[in-house]
Amino acid sequence: MRKRQGGLISFTVLAVLLVVLPAGGFSAWTWTEGLRWTYLFFIAMAAVFLLAPVSGWLAVRIGAIDHPDARKVHTSPVPRIGGLAVYLGFMLAMVRNQQFSKEIYGIMLGGTIIFLLGFFDDWKGLSARTRLFWQVAAALVVTFFGLYFNFPLKLPFGLVISTVLSVLWLVGIVNAFNFMDGIDGLASSMGFICALLFLGIGWNSSQYPLSFISAALAGACAGFLRMNWHPARVFLGDSGSTFIGFILGCLALYGGWATDNPAVSFSTPLLVLGIPVFDIIYTTVSRVRNGSVKSVRQWLEYTGKDHFHHRLMKLGLDVEQTVGFIVLLNICLGLGAWTIRHTASTLGTWLLLAQSVMIFLVVVVLMVLGREVTPGKKAAE
Repeated sequence: MRKRQGGLISFTVLAVLLVVLPAGGFSAWTWTEGLRWTYLFFIAMAAVFLLAPVSGWLAVRIGAIDHPDARKVHTSPVPRIGGLAVYLGFMLAMVRNQQFSKEIYGIMLGGTIIFLLGFFDDWKGLSARTRLFWQVAAALVVTFFGLYFNFPLKLPFGLVISTVLSVLWLVGIVNAFNFMDGIDGLASSMGFICALLFLGIGWNSSQYPLSFISAALAGACAGFLRMNWHPARVFLGDSGSTFIGFILGCLALYGGWATDNPAVSFSTPLLVLGIPVFDIIYTTVSRVRNGSVKSVRQWLEYTGKDHFHHRLMKLGLDVEQTVGFIVLLNICLGLGAWTIRHTASTLGTWLLLAQSVMIFLVVVVLMVLGREVTPGKKAAE
């Protein structure tokens, strides 16, 4: 019965996709009404709706299967190249939009490198050194196309410093989302929410290209949740989680957050991506302190159950509750980022930032309460 309903939904989505693809109709209406983002959202979502089952079938055919073990939450083999559907759905919406700039070409090319890297890692397995090399290469491609941090102050070697920080930012966000993809639906839900927040901020501030890219990513993530929600029938895999993280990292660089207020400009993308950023920083510091990680290679390869979602589950939450709680926290941070842009007073800005710090302190308390203690080893604090 479930398969029959899924087939009916897929057929309906396909029919809608075929209707809205030609120029005119719904496409033209969204353009004239200033709602172009809705068109791109539904194009990406419909495409992924159809392609996600295909990606699962292909994974079985080529042997890209995630088998359960002691380090993982799932208990049965699951196909793991769902990122193929997310990538294709996103790119279809971008190409259909037919609006390209130098920076957008860079995002699409860098995203393709990240996707292909993740796809081959899901399929054949790649070394940490290879993954890091191509992640840096993809980030450098983006900076070559003119997308990097713009500092309000003129600094010696400013372009070099900006490029290095941009590469570190992109590589960090890529791995933050990869590390977060540890339970069903979490990475795709977070991708959906973070992209929606960037979409809202971009549309509200008339940054339409930013909102178009965000809409395409949000739609792709939303479409994938049908197959990825617990119990997941297809995993994103590295091809999906790293791709989502990379596009979100690029959106943070692409947006103009505040030209006259460095605090707002710096904090807006950090708050939107607050939970993934916090999780990777906290777990990295924890692993270095307790000796679990001693090199970049070990950092990339370490797969312990010490992330925020693991610790919430240790406190007694199930998979759906954990995903819902993390998403709710990130929405709170994202709404703070949205509000801070409209706060006229300096005091109001700092009060909102203080509120965000308090939310992170709550997360720290939960991380400590849910820490995993293993016999003979120091607790991962």
